[in-house]
Amino acid sequence: MAAPKAANAKPEAAPADKKKGGKKASAKTEDENFNYIVRIANSDIDGLKHTVIGLQSIKGVGKRVSQIIVKRAGIDGSLKIGSLSDEQIADLEKLVLSYVEYAPSWAINRQMDYESGADMHLFGNDLNILQEDDINRMKMIRSYRGIRHDTNHKVRGQRTRSNGRKGLAVGVQKKS
Repeated sequence: MAAPKAANAKPEAAPADKKKGGKKASAKTEDENFNYIVRIANSDIDGLKHTVIGLQSIKGVGKRVSQIIVKRAGIDGSLKIGSLSDEQIADLEKLVLSYVEYAPSWAINRQMDYESGADMHLFGNDLNILQEDDINRMKMIRSYRGIRHDTNHKVRGQRTRSNGRKGLAVGVQKKS
């Protein structure tokens, strides 16, 4: 009885393989145009992420900024960013880099720059460099925040009595 079942299993398996092969062939044609890594504003974005989520992997672009950019580009935010055409990606990059031109002044991350006085929205390495410069300036002029940065303490008014201890024993020590 085992032999006839095995004989019956082979013909059933063959058409199923053909169906799977057909799906793979159509998926393969879709994969030819799919970009697994998309480069926007000197940042690599995973092509499998949705457009709104993928744009958030650029430093300086958060949830609100990415939603504004995608809406302005006229692209569906639920599409995978790797499935977008090169023209759409170039349009997205142009909108990301020119965000300061159409965004309200309260929605940008560098208002009234210290050196130039201009409103800017920074991305990627530029944001890191200017943040480090700001911290170094505060350290040089010995402002309260600069001193806190220099001594590795909390800067923004957080508790330090019971939180943020590094390597110390917490609790009461017994008398010996």
